[in-house]
Amino acid sequence: MQLPDPQLTVLTTASATAETSIEQLADDAELNPTTATQAAFELRDAGLVTITETETTFYELTDEGQRYLVDGLPEIRLYRAAIDTDTDSDTDSVPLGLIIQSADLDDSEVDIALANFARKSYGSINNGEITATTSIDPDNDPEATALAQINSIDADAGESENAAGVDSKSIADIDDTVLEQLITRSLLTQQTDTTRAVSLTDAGVTALMEGVESAETIDRLTPELLTSGEWRDAEFAEYNVEADAPDIQNGKTHVLRQTAERVRDVLVGMGFEEMDGPHADADFWINDCLFMPQDHPARTHWDRFALDVPPIDDLPADLIETVESAHRDGVGSDGDGYHSPWDEDFARAIALRGHTTSLSMRYLSGTEIGELEPPQRYFSVEKVYRNDTLDATHLLEFFQIEGWVMAEDLSVRDLMGTFVEFYEQFGITDIQFKPHYNPYTEPSFELFGHHPKTGELIEIGNSGMFRTEVLDPLGVECDVMAWGLALERLAMLTTGAEDIRDLHGTLADLEFLRNAEVTY
Repeated sequence: MQLPDPQLTVLTTASATAETSIEQLADDAELNPTTATQAAFELRDAGLVTITETETTFYELTDEGQRYLVDGLPEIRLYRAAIDTDTDSDTDSVPLGLIIQSADLDDSEVDIALANFARKSYGSINNGEITATTSIDPDNDPEATALAQINSIDADAGESENAAGVDSKSIADIDDTVLEQLITRSLLTQQTDTTRAVSLTDAGVTALMEGVESAETIDRLTPELLTSGEWRDAEFAEYNVEADAPDIQNGKTHVLRQTAERVRDVLVGMGFEEMDGPHADADFWINDCLFMPQDHPARTHWDRFALDVPPIDDLPADLIETVESAHRDGVGSDGDGYHSPWDEDFARAIALRGHTTSLSMRYLSGTEIGELEPPQRYFSVEKVYRNDTLDATHLLEFFQIEGWVMAEDLSVRDLMGTFVEFYEQFGITDIQFKPHYNPYTEPSFELFGHHPKTGELIEIGNSGMFRTEVLDPLGVECDVMAWGLALERLAMLTTGAEDIRDLHGTLADLEFLRNAEVTY
Protein backbone atom coordinates (compact mmCIF):
# COMPACT_ATOMS: atom_id res chain seq x y z
CA MET A 1 0.00 0.00 0.00
CA GLN A 2 1.19 3.50 -0.83
CA LEU A 3 0.09 6.62 1.10
CA PRO A 4 1.05 10.29 0.90
CA ASP A 5 3.71 11.26 3.41
CA PRO A 6 1.35 13.07 5.87
CA GLN A 7 -1.01 10.07 5.98
CA LEU A 8 1.85 7.62 6.36
CA THR A 9 3.33 9.69 9.21
CA VAL A 10 0.00 9.88 11.09
CA LEU A 11 -0.66 6.15 10.53
CA THR A 12 2.71 5.08 11.89
CA THR A 13 2.45 7.48 14.86
CA ALA A 14 -1.07 6.47 15.93
CA SER A 15 -1.70 3.62 18.37
CA ALA A 16 -4.12 0.72 18.25
CA THR A 17 -4.38 0.44 22.04
CA ALA A 18 -4.89 4.09 23.04
CA GLU A 19 -6.47 7.19 21.60
CA THR A 20 -4.07 10.01 20.75
CA SER A 21 -5.19 13.59 20.17
CA ILE A 22 -4.51 15.03 16.74
CA GLU A 23 -2.54 17.82 18.40
CA GLN A 24 -0.29 15.25 20.05
CA LEU A 25 0.07 13.32 16.79
CA ALA A 26 1.03 16.49 14.96
CA ASP A 27 3.59 17.30 17.64
CA ASP A 28 5.08 13.79 17.67
CA ALA A 29 5.15 13.56 13.88
CA GLU A 30 6.41 17.14 13.46
CA LEU A 31 3.47 18.01 11.21
CA ASN A 32 1.43 21.17 10.90
CA PRO A 33 -1.80 20.61 12.93
CA THR A 34 -3.95 21.43 9.89
CA THR A 35 -2.01 18.93 7.77
CA ALA A 36 -2.27 16.28 10.48
CA THR A 37 -6.03 16.85 10.78
CA GLN A 38 -6.55 16.52 7.04
CA ALA A 39 -4.42 13.36 6.91
CA ALA A 40 -6.36 11.85 9.86
CA PHE A 41 -9.71 12.41 8.15
CA GLU A 42 -8.39 10.94 4.92
CA LEU A 43 -7.19 7.85 6.81
CA ARG A 44 -10.59 7.62 8.53
CA ASP A 45 -12.35 7.71 5.14
CA ALA A 46 -10.04 4.86 4.05
CA GLY A 47 -11.03 2.85 7.13
CA LEU A 48 -7.52 2.81 8.59
CA VAL A 49 -8.20 4.89 11.73
CA THR A 50 -11.14 6.01 13.85
CA ILE A 51 -11.63 9.58 15.09
CA THR A 52 -13.43 10.29 18.34
CA GLU A 53 -14.71 13.84 18.83
CA THR A 54 -15.29 15.33 22.28
CA GLU A 55 -16.90 18.76 22.70
CA THR A 56 -16.16 20.84 25.79
CA THR A 57 -17.86 24.14 26.54
CA PHE A 58 -15.97 26.89 28.34
CA TYR A 59 -17.28 30.12 29.85
CA GLU A 60 -15.36 33.31 30.53
CA LEU A 61 -16.42 36.69 31.94
CA THR A 62 -16.23 39.65 29.59
CA ASP A 63 -14.73 42.98 30.60
CA GLU A 64 -18.25 44.23 31.30
CA GLY A 65 -18.96 41.18 33.43
CA GLN A 66 -15.75 41.77 35.39
CA ARG A 67 -16.75 45.40 35.95
CA TYR A 68 -20.16 44.41 37.32
CA LEU A 69 -18.48 42.02 39.75
CA VAL A 70 -16.93 45.08 41.37
CA ASP A 71 -19.70 47.66 40.86
CA GLY A 72 -22.75 45.37 40.95
CA LEU A 73 -25.29 44.71 38.20
CA PRO A 74 -27.01 47.96 37.09
CA GLU A 75 -30.49 46.66 38.01
CA ILE A 76 -29.31 45.70 41.51
CA ARG A 77 -27.77 49.14 42.02
CA LEU A 78 -31.03 50.69 40.81
CA TYR A 79 -33.03 48.49 43.18
CA ARG A 80 -30.84 49.26 46.20
CA ALA A 81 -31.04 52.98 45.44
CA ALA A 82 -34.84 52.76 45.23
CA ILE A 83 -35.02 50.94 48.56
CA ASP A 84 -32.55 53.22 50.33
CA THR A 85 -33.88 56.56 49.03
CA ASP A 86 -36.01 58.32 51.59
CA THR A 87 -38.54 60.89 50.32
CA ASP A 88 -41.12 63.09 51.94
CA SER A 89 -43.86 61.47 49.86
CA ASP A 90 -46.53 59.31 51.48
CA THR A 91 -46.28 56.79 48.61
CA ASP A 92 -43.70 54.08 48.03
CA SER A 93 -42.82 55.45 44.59
CA VAL A 94 -39.74 57.60 44.04
CA PRO A 95 -38.86 59.89 41.10
CA LEU A 96 -36.84 57.89 38.58
CA GLY A 97 -34.35 60.68 37.93
CA LEU A 98 -33.46 60.83 41.61
CA ILE A 99 -32.92 57.07 41.77
CA ILE A 100 -30.73 56.97 38.68
CA GLN A 101 -28.52 59.64 40.19
CA SER A 102 -28.31 57.81 43.52
CA ALA A 103 -27.49 54.51 41.80
CA ASP A 104 -24.47 56.11 40.10
CA LEU A 105 -25.39 54.72 36.68
CA ASP A 106 -23.61 56.04 33.62
CA ASP A 107 -25.47 56.70 30.35
CA SER A 108 -24.86 53.23 28.94
CA GLU A 109 -26.08 51.53 32.14
CA VAL A 110 -29.41 53.35 32.53
CA ASP A 111 -31.25 51.44 29.78
CA ILE A 112 -29.67 48.17 30.98
CA ALA A 113 -30.84 48.82 34.54
CA LEU A 114 -34.39 49.75 33.52
CA ALA A 115 -34.83 46.78 31.18
CA ASN A 116 -33.55 44.19 33.65
CA PHE A 117 -35.29 45.83 36.64
CA ALA A 118 -38.62 45.15 34.92
CA ARG A 119 -37.58 41.71 33.61
CA LYS A 120 -36.66 40.48 37.08
CA SER A 121 -39.82 41.92 38.66
CA TYR A 122 -37.77 44.05 41.02
CA GLY A 123 -40.57 46.60 40.90
CA SER A 124 -42.51 48.81 38.51
CA ILE A 125 -41.87 52.05 36.65
CA ASN A 126 -44.83 54.24 35.76
CA ASN A 127 -45.04 57.90 34.76
CA GLY A 128 -41.47 58.61 35.77
CA GLU A 129 -41.91 57.05 39.22
CA ILE A 130 -40.20 53.84 40.38
CA THR A 131 -41.63 51.48 42.98
CA ALA A 132 -39.40 48.72 44.36
CA THR A 133 -40.71 45.33 45.54
CA THR A 134 -39.52 45.10 49.14
CA SER A 135 -39.64 41.28 49.27
CA ILE A 136 -36.74 40.95 46.80
CA ASP A 137 -33.32 39.87 48.11
CA PRO A 138 -30.74 41.30 45.67
CA ASP A 139 -27.96 39.33 47.39
CA ASN A 140 -29.49 36.16 45.91
CA ASP A 141 -29.82 37.47 42.37
CA PRO A 142 -29.11 34.34 40.20
CA GLU A 143 -27.15 36.26 37.56
CA ALA A 144 -24.94 38.11 40.04
CA THR A 145 -24.36 34.86 41.94
CA ALA A 146 -23.42 33.03 38.73
CA LEU A 147 -20.93 35.75 37.76
CA ALA A 148 -19.25 35.52 41.17
CA GLN A 149 -19.16 31.70 41.05
CA ILE A 150 -17.60 31.56 37.57
CA ASN A 151 -15.04 34.18 38.50
CA SER A 152 -14.15 32.29 41.71
CA ILE A 153 -13.63 28.98 39.87
CA ASP A 154 -11.58 30.71 37.19
CA ALA A 155 -9.38 32.36 39.83
CA ASP A 156 -8.88 29.08 41.74
CA ALA A 157 -7.91 27.24 38.56
CA GLY A 158 -4.99 29.59 37.94
CA GLU A 159 -2.93 29.87 34.81
CA SER A 160 -2.31 26.11 34.59
CA GLU A 161 -5.89 25.43 33.50
CA ASN A 162 -7.31 25.81 29.99
CA ALA A 163 -6.99 29.41 28.86
CA ALA A 164 -10.45 29.24 27.28
CA GLY A 165 -12.15 29.75 30.65
CA VAL A 166 -14.23 27.67 33.07
CA ASP A 167 -15.26 24.16 32.01
CA SER A 168 -19.04 23.67 31.88
CA LYS A 169 -18.70 20.66 34.19
CA SER A 170 -17.37 22.96 36.91
CA ILE A 171 -20.55 25.04 36.88
CA ALA A 172 -23.10 22.32 36.18
CA ASP A 173 -25.18 23.56 39.13
CA ILE A 174 -25.84 26.92 37.43
CA ASP A 175 -29.16 26.97 35.59
CA ASP A 176 -28.83 26.99 31.80
CA THR A 177 -31.30 29.87 31.47
CA VAL A 178 -29.10 32.01 33.73
CA LEU A 179 -26.04 31.24 31.61
CA GLU A 180 -27.99 32.05 28.44
CA GLN A 181 -29.12 35.36 29.91
CA LEU A 182 -25.56 36.30 30.86
CA ILE A 183 -24.40 35.48 27.34
CA THR A 184 -27.26 37.51 25.85
CA ARG A 185 -26.23 40.45 28.03
CA SER A 186 -22.61 40.08 26.82
CA LEU A 187 -21.42 39.50 30.38
CA LEU A 188 -20.23 36.01 29.56
CA THR A 189 -18.66 34.42 26.50
CA GLN A 190 -19.25 30.81 25.54
CA GLN A 191 -16.75 28.80 23.55
CA THR A 192 -16.99 25.20 22.45
CA ASP A 193 -13.75 23.37 21.82
CA THR A 194 -13.73 20.11 19.87
CA THR A 195 -10.97 17.62 20.74
CA ARG A 196 -10.30 14.86 18.19
CA ALA A 197 -8.52 11.64 19.16
CA VAL A 198 -7.18 9.04 16.70
CA SER A 199 -6.69 5.29 17.07
CA LEU A 200 -5.82 2.54 14.58
CA THR A 201 -8.49 0.20 13.28
CA ASP A 202 -7.85 -3.48 12.61
CA ALA A 203 -7.44 -2.56 8.96
CA GLY A 204 -4.86 0.06 9.90
CA VAL A 205 -2.89 -2.45 11.98
CA THR A 206 -3.00 -4.98 9.13
CA ALA A 207 -1.78 -2.37 6.64
CA LEU A 208 1.20 -1.51 8.84
CA MET A 209 2.06 -5.19 9.28
CA GLU A 210 1.91 -5.81 5.53
CA GLY A 211 3.98 -2.70 4.85
CA VAL A 212 3.05 0.82 3.76
CA GLU A 213 5.19 2.89 1.42
CA SER A 214 5.34 6.63 0.80
CA ALA A 215 3.62 7.81 -2.36
CA GLU A 216 4.91 10.88 -4.13
CA THR A 217 1.86 13.10 -4.59
CA ILE A 218 1.40 16.69 -5.62
CA ASP A 219 -1.14 18.97 -3.96
CA ARG A 220 -1.00 21.85 -6.44
CA LEU A 221 -0.01 22.77 -9.97
CA THR A 222 3.07 24.96 -10.41
CA PRO A 223 4.41 26.84 -13.44
CA GLU A 224 7.35 24.44 -13.53
CA LEU A 225 5.07 21.38 -13.75
CA LEU A 226 3.08 22.99 -16.55
CA THR A 227 6.07 24.10 -18.63
CA SER A 228 7.95 20.82 -18.21
CA GLY A 229 4.94 18.62 -18.86
CA GLU A 230 5.61 16.59 -15.71
CA TRP A 231 2.04 17.19 -14.57
CA ARG A 232 0.91 14.48 -17.04
CA ASP A 233 2.65 11.72 -15.06
CA ALA A 234 2.20 13.21 -11.59
CA GLU A 235 -0.11 11.72 -8.93
CA PHE A 236 -2.27 14.40 -7.36
CA ALA A 237 -3.38 14.30 -3.74
CA GLU A 238 -7.10 13.96 -3.10
CA TYR A 239 -8.95 16.67 -1.22
CA ASN A 240 -11.61 15.88 1.35
CA VAL A 241 -14.20 18.54 0.68
CA GLU A 242 -16.26 17.35 3.67
CA ALA A 243 -13.46 17.91 6.19
CA ASP A 244 -14.17 20.35 9.02
CA ALA A 245 -13.26 23.97 8.39
CA PRO A 246 -12.90 26.77 10.95
CA ASP A 247 -16.12 28.63 11.75
CA ILE A 248 -15.44 32.26 10.86
CA GLN A 249 -18.00 34.93 11.79
CA ASN A 250 -17.76 37.54 9.07
CA GLY A 251 -19.37 40.96 9.29
CA LYS A 252 -22.70 41.55 7.58
CA THR A 253 -25.16 44.34 7.03
CA HIS A 254 -27.39 44.74 10.10
CA VAL A 255 -30.90 43.37 9.61
CA LEU A 256 -32.43 46.81 10.24
CA ARG A 257 -30.14 48.36 7.64
CA GLN A 258 -31.18 45.64 5.20
CA THR A 259 -34.84 46.39 5.88
CA ALA A 260 -34.32 50.16 5.57
CA GLU A 261 -32.52 49.78 2.23
CA ARG A 262 -35.29 47.53 0.96
CA VAL A 263 -37.90 50.11 2.05
CA ARG A 264 -36.02 52.79 0.10
CA ASP A 265 -35.84 50.59 -2.99
CA VAL A 266 -39.57 49.85 -2.84
CA LEU A 267 -40.68 53.46 -2.30
CA VAL A 268 -38.34 54.85 -4.96
CA GLY A 269 -39.74 52.19 -7.29
CA MET A 270 -43.24 53.50 -6.46
CA GLY A 271 -42.20 57.00 -7.55
CA PHE A 272 -41.26 58.59 -4.21
CA GLU A 273 -38.39 60.96 -3.48
CA GLU A 274 -36.49 60.96 -0.18
CA MET A 275 -36.57 63.72 2.46
CA ASP A 276 -34.00 64.50 5.12
CA GLY A 277 -33.73 67.05 7.92
CA PRO A 278 -32.65 67.75 11.52
CA HIS A 279 -33.08 65.28 14.38
CA ALA A 280 -33.35 68.17 16.85
CA ASP A 281 -35.91 70.70 15.65
CA ALA A 282 -38.25 73.43 16.79
CA ASP A 283 -41.49 72.28 18.38
CA PHE A 284 -43.11 74.43 15.74
CA TRP A 285 -42.19 71.94 13.00
CA ILE A 286 -42.58 68.86 15.19
CA ASN A 287 -46.05 69.62 16.61
CA ASP A 288 -47.49 73.10 16.02
CA CYS A 289 -47.67 72.75 12.23
CA LEU A 290 -49.46 69.44 12.81
CA PHE A 291 -52.29 71.21 14.65
CA MET A 292 -51.20 69.57 17.92
CA PRO A 293 -52.38 71.78 20.79
CA GLN A 294 -49.58 73.01 23.01
CA ASP A 295 -51.27 71.58 26.10
CA HIS A 296 -51.58 68.12 24.51
CA PRO A 297 -50.27 65.39 26.91
CA ALA A 298 -47.82 64.17 24.23
CA ARG A 299 -46.08 67.56 24.34
CA THR A 300 -45.23 67.40 28.03
CA HIS A 301 -41.81 66.43 29.39
CA TRP A 302 -43.15 62.92 30.06
CA ASP A 303 -43.25 62.09 26.34
CA ARG A 304 -40.86 64.63 24.85
CA PHE A 305 -37.07 64.95 24.98
CA ALA A 306 -36.56 68.71 25.32
CA LEU A 307 -33.06 70.11 24.81
CA ASP A 308 -31.52 72.80 26.99
CA VAL A 309 -30.28 74.89 24.05
CA PRO A 310 -31.21 78.34 22.70
CA PRO A 311 -34.52 78.43 20.76
CA ILE A 312 -34.56 78.48 16.97
CA ASP A 313 -34.73 81.93 15.37
CA ASP A 314 -35.22 81.35 11.66
CA LEU A 315 -38.90 80.39 11.58
CA PRO A 316 -40.99 81.96 8.78
CA ALA A 317 -42.91 84.85 10.36
CA ASP A 318 -45.92 84.51 8.02
CA LEU A 319 -46.13 80.77 8.73
CA ILE A 320 -46.01 81.36 12.49
CA GLU A 321 -48.94 83.72 12.10
CA THR A 322 -51.10 81.31 10.06
CA VAL A 323 -50.32 78.34 12.32
CA GLU A 324 -51.12 80.34 15.47
CA SER A 325 -54.36 81.50 13.87
CA ALA A 326 -55.36 77.90 13.11
CA HIS A 327 -54.70 76.92 16.74
CA ARG A 328 -56.59 79.88 18.20
CA ASP A 329 -59.45 80.34 15.73
CA GLY A 330 -59.51 77.33 13.43
CA VAL A 331 -59.62 77.50 9.63
CA GLY A 332 -62.50 78.77 7.50
CA SER A 333 -65.78 80.34 8.43
CA ASP A 334 -66.93 77.21 10.25
CA GLY A 335 -63.53 76.54 11.83
CA ASP A 336 -63.00 76.40 15.54
CA GLY A 337 -59.61 76.46 17.25
CA TYR A 338 -58.56 74.86 20.50
CA HIS A 339 -59.31 77.87 22.74
CA SER A 340 -56.15 76.92 24.64
CA PRO A 341 -52.88 78.80 25.24
CA TRP A 342 -50.46 79.18 22.33
CA ASP A 343 -46.98 80.46 23.10
CA GLU A 344 -44.50 81.40 20.38
CA ASP A 345 -41.58 80.81 22.74
CA PHE A 346 -42.74 77.22 23.24
CA ALA A 347 -43.05 76.83 19.46
CA ARG A 348 -39.43 77.95 19.03
CA ALA A 349 -38.10 75.62 21.75
CA ILE A 350 -35.96 72.75 20.47
CA ALA A 351 -36.56 69.06 21.15
CA LEU A 352 -35.65 65.72 19.64
CA ARG A 353 -38.28 64.95 17.02
CA GLY A 354 -40.91 62.45 18.15
CA HIS A 355 -41.82 61.67 14.54
CA THR A 356 -40.42 62.47 11.12
CA THR A 357 -43.60 64.33 10.21
CA SER A 358 -41.54 67.42 11.09
CA LEU A 359 -39.77 66.78 7.76
CA SER A 360 -43.14 66.59 5.98
CA MET A 361 -44.10 69.97 7.43
CA ARG A 362 -40.83 71.53 6.25
CA TYR A 363 -41.28 70.16 2.73
CA LEU A 364 -45.03 70.83 2.37
CA SER A 365 -44.61 74.42 3.56
CA GLY A 366 -42.04 75.08 0.82
CA THR A 367 -39.42 76.04 3.43
CA GLU A 368 -37.06 73.17 2.67
CA ILE A 369 -36.86 72.97 -1.15
CA GLY A 370 -39.30 75.61 -2.39
CA GLU A 371 -42.97 75.52 -3.27
CA LEU A 372 -44.23 72.16 -4.54
CA GLU A 373 -46.83 71.68 -7.25
CA PRO A 374 -48.99 68.54 -7.18
CA PRO A 375 -48.62 65.67 -7.75
CA GLN A 376 -45.74 64.96 -5.35
CA ARG A 377 -44.56 61.86 -3.45
CA TYR A 378 -41.99 62.01 -0.64
CA PHE A 379 -40.70 59.65 2.06
CA SER A 380 -37.99 59.29 4.72
CA VAL A 381 -36.56 56.44 6.80
CA GLU A 382 -35.12 58.25 9.81
CA LYS A 383 -34.68 57.90 13.56
CA VAL A 384 -37.16 59.41 16.04
CA TYR A 385 -37.13 59.72 19.83
CA ARG A 386 -39.92 59.15 22.37
CA ASN A 387 -39.97 58.82 26.14
CA ASP A 388 -41.77 55.46 26.02
CA THR A 389 -41.60 52.53 28.40
CA LEU A 390 -39.31 49.81 27.06
CA ASP A 391 -41.06 46.55 26.17
CA ALA A 392 -41.20 43.97 23.39
CA THR A 393 -42.60 46.48 20.87
CA HIS A 394 -41.36 49.88 22.15
CA LEU A 395 -37.98 51.61 22.26
CA LEU A 396 -36.88 55.08 23.29
CA GLU A 397 -35.42 55.67 19.85
CA PHE A 398 -36.44 53.88 16.69
CA PHE A 399 -36.82 54.32 12.93
CA GLN A 400 -39.96 55.67 11.30
CA ILE A 401 -40.97 55.26 7.66
CA GLU A 402 -42.56 58.61 6.89
CA GLY A 403 -44.42 59.19 3.64
CA TRP A 404 -46.96 61.44 1.97
CA VAL A 405 -48.63 62.01 -1.37
CA MET A 406 -49.88 65.41 -2.56
CA ALA A 407 -52.49 65.28 -5.35
CA GLU A 408 -56.01 66.31 -6.32
CA ASP A 409 -59.01 64.26 -5.24
CA LEU A 410 -57.22 61.73 -3.02
CA SER A 411 -59.25 59.37 -0.87
CA VAL A 412 -58.78 56.79 1.85
CA ARG A 413 -59.02 54.14 -0.86
CA ASP A 414 -55.86 55.57 -2.45
CA LEU A 415 -54.10 55.46 0.92
CA MET A 416 -55.11 51.87 1.67
CA GLY A 417 -54.13 50.77 -1.83
CA THR A 418 -50.68 52.32 -1.35
CA PHE A 419 -50.18 50.24 1.80
CA VAL A 420 -51.35 47.05 0.11
CA GLU A 421 -48.85 47.58 -2.72
CA PHE A 422 -46.02 48.53 -0.34
CA TYR A 423 -46.38 45.62 2.09
CA GLU A 424 -46.88 43.06 -0.69
CA GLN A 425 -43.26 43.80 -1.65
CA PHE A 426 -42.30 42.25 1.72
CA GLY A 427 -44.58 39.24 1.40
CA ILE A 428 -47.14 40.71 3.83
CA THR A 429 -50.64 40.33 2.40
CA ASP A 430 -52.86 40.33 5.50
CA ILE A 431 -52.75 44.01 6.51
CA GLN A 432 -55.68 45.09 8.67
CA PHE A 433 -56.97 48.63 9.21
CA LYS A 434 -58.64 50.16 12.27
CA PRO A 435 -60.19 53.65 12.54
CA HIS A 436 -58.19 55.94 14.80
CA TYR A 437 -58.03 59.55 16.03
CA ASN A 438 -55.15 61.93 15.29
CA PRO A 439 -55.22 65.71 15.85
CA TYR A 440 -53.69 66.22 12.39
CA THR A 441 -55.49 63.71 10.11
CA GLU A 442 -59.15 62.99 9.41
CA PRO A 443 -60.08 60.31 8.58
CA SER A 444 -57.30 58.35 10.29
CA PHE A 445 -56.55 54.68 10.75
CA GLU A 446 -53.90 52.37 12.21
CA LEU A 447 -52.33 49.43 10.39
CA PHE A 448 -51.82 45.94 11.84
CA GLY A 449 -50.02 42.82 10.68
CA HIS A 450 -49.80 39.25 12.01
CA HIS A 451 -46.50 38.11 13.50
CA PRO A 452 -45.31 35.08 11.48
CA LYS A 453 -44.39 33.01 14.57
CA THR A 454 -46.74 34.05 17.37
CA GLY A 455 -49.74 34.98 15.21
CA GLU A 456 -50.13 38.09 17.36
CA LEU A 457 -51.66 41.16 15.70
CA ILE A 458 -49.02 43.92 15.87
CA GLU A 459 -49.57 47.62 15.17
CA ILE A 460 -47.17 48.61 12.40
CA GLY A 461 -48.23 52.16 11.52
CA ASN A 462 -50.54 55.16 11.67
CA SER A 463 -51.99 57.12 8.77
CA GLY A 464 -54.68 59.41 7.46
CA MET A 465 -55.61 62.43 5.33
CA PHE A 466 -54.10 65.70 6.57
CA ARG A 467 -56.77 68.04 7.97
CA THR A 468 -57.49 71.46 6.54
CA GLU A 469 -56.11 72.95 9.77
CA VAL A 470 -52.73 71.44 8.83
CA LEU A 471 -52.70 72.14 5.09
CA ASP A 472 -54.27 75.61 4.92
CA PRO A 473 -51.59 77.37 7.08
CA LEU A 474 -48.91 75.69 4.94
CA GLY A 475 -50.47 77.04 1.74
CA VAL A 476 -51.36 73.60 0.37
CA GLU A 477 -54.62 73.67 -1.59
CA CYS A 478 -54.98 70.01 -2.58
CA ASP A 479 -55.30 66.71 -0.72
CA VAL A 480 -52.38 65.11 1.11
CA MET A 481 -52.44 61.57 2.45
CA ALA A 482 -49.69 60.66 4.91
CA TRP A 483 -48.36 57.91 7.17
CA GLY A 484 -45.76 56.94 9.74
CA LEU A 485 -44.78 53.27 9.74
CA ALA A 486 -42.49 51.44 12.17
CA LEU A 487 -39.32 50.05 10.57
CA GLU A 488 -38.47 47.80 13.54
CA ARG A 489 -41.93 46.26 13.57
CA LEU A 490 -41.72 45.65 9.83
CA ALA A 491 -38.41 43.87 10.52
CA MET A 492 -40.15 41.81 13.21
CA LEU A 493 -42.71 40.62 10.64
CA THR A 494 -40.07 39.85 7.99
CA THR A 495 -37.51 38.14 10.24
CA GLY A 496 -39.73 36.55 12.90
CA ALA A 497 -38.12 38.46 15.79
CA GLU A 498 -40.48 38.30 18.77
CA ASP A 499 -38.92 41.15 20.77
CA ILE A 500 -37.94 44.48 19.25
CA ARG A 501 -34.94 44.54 21.62
CA ASP A 502 -33.52 41.50 19.79
CA LEU A 503 -32.89 43.77 16.79
CA HIS A 504 -30.76 46.49 18.35
CA GLY A 505 -29.77 47.91 21.70
CA THR A 506 -27.88 46.60 24.70
CA LEU A 507 -29.90 43.35 24.81
CA ALA A 508 -29.69 42.54 21.08
CA ASP A 509 -29.50 38.84 20.22
CA LEU A 510 -26.24 38.63 18.25
CA GLU A 511 -26.81 35.04 17.19
CA PHE A 512 -30.23 35.98 15.82
CA LEU A 513 -28.75 38.95 13.95
CA ARG A 514 -26.01 36.78 12.42
CA ASN A 515 -28.55 34.36 10.96
CA ALA A 516 -31.63 36.53 10.36
CA GLU A 517 -32.70 37.12 6.79
CA VAL A 518 -35.00 39.85 5.50
CA THR A 519 -37.71 38.15 3.47
CA TYR A 520 -39.49 39.91 0.65
